[in-house]
Amino acid sequence: MTPAARLRRPRRPRSAVDLAGALNLCGTLLRYLSIAALVPAAVALGYAEPVWPFLLAGLIAAGAGWGLERIPGGRKQIGTREGFLVVSLTWLLAAGFGALPYVLAQEGALGQPVNAYFEAMSGFTTTGSSVLADPQELTRSLLFWRQFTQWLGGMGIIVLALAVLPRLRVGGRQLLEQEMPGPELEPLTASIRTTAQRLWLLYVGLTALLVAILTAFAWTGVDEAMSLYDAVAHAFTAMPTGGFGTRATSVEPFAAASQWVLALFMLIAGANFALLYRALIRRSPGVLGRDEEFRLYLAIVAAASVVLAVELIGEGIFAGEAAVRHAVFQAVSVMTTTGFASADFTTWTALTAMALVALMFVGGSAGSTAGSIKVVRHLLVGKLLRRELDGTVHPELVQTVQLNGAPIDERTLRAVTTFVLLYVGCFVLGAAGLAIESARAGVGVSPFEAIAAAATTLGNVGPAFGFAGPFGSFEPFSQLSKLIMIGLMWLGRLEIIPIVVLATRNYWRN
Repeated sequence: MTPAARLRRPRRPRSAVDLAGALNLCGTLLRYLSIAALVPAAVALGYAEPVWPFLLAGLIAAGAGWGLERIPGGRKQIGTREGFLVVSLTWLLAAGFGALPYVLAQEGALGQPVNAYFEAMSGFTTTGSSVLADPQELTRSLLFWRQFTQWLGGMGIIVLALAVLPRLRVGGRQLLEQEMPGPELEPLTASIRTTAQRLWLLYVGLTALLVAILTAFAWTGVDEAMSLYDAVAHAFTAMPTGGFGTRATSVEPFAAASQWVLALFMLIAGANFALLYRALIRRSPGVLGRDEEFRLYLAIVAAASVVLAVELIGEGIFAGEAAVRHAVFQAVSVMTTTGFASADFTTWTALTAMALVALMFVGGSAGSTAGSIKVVRHLLVGKLLRRELDGTVHPELVQTVQLNGAPIDERTLRAVTTFVLLYVGCFVLGAAGLAIESARAGVGVSPFEAIAAAATTLGNVGPAFGFAGPFGSFEPFSQLSKLIMIGLMWLGRLEIIPIVVLATRNYWRN
């Protein structure tokens, strides 16, 4: 073929986004997710509380899912483009489903639709920010639903669906790559479904172990404030690094032993689950010490704990074991984006406040249930900066960036840099939006408190400062501010890229 003929040859059109197929799959996911309403319904029966809000919410979600499944024209195969849409919409629909029991039950602040959606989005995204000043104002079953939404969202709705739904075998990798936090997927097996099953197996096993330990503390008198209900409720929010508690003062009422155990399990939950699977299930603990991200993860936790402990002891806020415990607990809780609080850290010093806000931008490991930027991205950005500095001094030097001895391709490095820039941009816009809207609405929010609120919701951390501190509530924020933070939680849980892609013109072009 001549060059002129090549120029005249028409371009092969790209396939359009299969909107109907994406909505069909969202409907399937929503319909199966509606079954989760039976769990709090069973709790309601046990405590002789109203069951109908959960059953009606489940029926509404199942009906909506059934309707989406019946939209005609969809293809069965799910590609990369549809994966962005499915994952983004699924989390919006899941939060809508999660809000229904709150609205139907009309319990306190959660009877208002925006508050209910805020709480549900915070639950499923494992953020932990709450509009409730005292969770105990809810019934036991509704409070359990609040905890259960975090457990479902922790390992991920899509990961759970991949583990149990045969239909998702086609295009499953695209969905899992958008769902699992981190710059890239590290499969455990050649089968994406088997990988999802093994991740959930480890997740369930660790949750059960935490329940057993906390229950043992309750039954043996080690922690008189702990009960079986509290043990299950806190295990359901510690393992997904969610942070919802059953008390107005988070985990402060519980014994020191319980706080140490929760800190340990938060630390585990903030590590890469694929790495943990190899270390614990395959009995290869040596992989932990060889992993660069895991070593840096522990180093940052240790350094932050030392800084906080020295400040707490130096300022006379706590002493001895209590100072070390609160320092370690808050460093782990904030860095892993769990959000539990063993003490009201808003009353601590300016240095501790700055340190905790800084930790909100670190996050846990890739492939964990934690949010924020993630340790591996900080590690890669640091290696990239070092390469650029070395290249400035030695222009003839050709150097590749390596992670655990393996070279990282330039495409991954560009993706990491792009994500960090987008993350910072979303944070700045979110903080500015909260500051401006709070001033317009007459809500007393300082610039630092607006920064903390944007950082904690985008990073899926939970507590902020001021009235939105660990023993406070986000309820005083205006409706628009809550909508901004709902958007930040959504962006943070899906790591921005899938949602930003939907806003581009090329995504919708044929």
